[in-house]
Amino acid sequence: MTIRAVVKGVGHYLPERMVPNSEFEAIVDTSDEWIRSRSGIERRHFAAEGQGTSDLATRAAKAALADAGLQPDDIDAIILATSTPDLTFPAAATMVQAALGMTRGFAFDVQAVCAGFVYALTNANALILSGQAKRVLVIGAETFSRLMNWNDRSTCVLFGDGAGALVLEATDSPGTSADRGILSTDLNSDGRYRDLLYVNGGVSTGTTGHLVMEGKEVFRHAIEKLAQTAHTALDKAGLTPEDVDWIVPHQANIRIIEGTAKRMQVPMDRVVVTVQDHGNTSAASIPLALSVGRDRGQIKQGDLLVTEAIGGGLAWGSVVIRW
Repeated sequence: MTIRAVVKGVGHYLPERMVPNSEFEAIVDTSDEWIRSRSGIERRHFAAEGQGTSDLATRAAKAALADAGLQPDDIDAIILATSTPDLTFPAAATMVQAALGMTRGFAFDVQAVCAGFVYALTNANALILSGQAKRVLVIGAETFSRLMNWNDRSTCVLFGDGAGALVLEATDSPGTSADRGILSTDLNSDGRYRDLLYVNGGVSTGTTGHLVMEGKEVFRHAIEKLAQTAHTALDKAGLTPEDVDWIVPHQANIRIIEGTAKRMQVPMDRVVVTVQDHGNTSAASIPLALSVGRDRGQIKQGDLLVTEAIGGGLAWGSVVIRW
């Protein structure tokens, strides 16, 4: 028998404030048509004043726990993927732990920007396979609206806030590609490309800073690297793109999503797309898409999914999961 990390519950949370593209027309030289044609984004959500990343994460976590039929103290560990924690420290995951009333186990953050949730899933899988934890709550949550340069029309229109969460549970399985749960993972990074996507603030500057992005270069790297990591993860699992029921990609830009699917030779009707409603929510985008895709009736038990993401670092990776 083989231990697999199986998804037992999923949930998400979006802040109440929904921001349509038209709101940006009063801020920068842009239009709804310009934003849609270049990104596929129609609207996004922004966190309220005083609403932190840990608040969004806690709401998504509660939804995932309810979906799994579990209580906070049934969880052994919380891994929160975020680049926008409430404070420099402690980890926002510990704030979620306290807010849930979870009095046991451990909690920590993972920072790999838009690839953060893939990194968090991989770490959760390793904890479960090694016997360090039986149940892990994996969350992606961001308040990227607080990193925007509102004078930069090429970036400020792209990002939004939100959170999504999964509960993973150790389950005995036969050890074949037909098993439910995480079947393979693939992680990569290359620090030579750090200047393509970064925030120009932090401890060294004494400021929060703003997001800076070389959009054309990020686009070029994204399609190549996302298709490559997805193929690698499928190969590790002994599977092919023909076996895939759904690609659940990082929701950054519809053209990147379409380009990656084309390279993988997977039709767009087998891709879960939420970018039009959420914008780029960084580490929250994949768990948001998983939760929304399940709620829509697209993702069903037994379906084979490939999640893939790329973000600042550059950092990228993928996870193959049977739902």
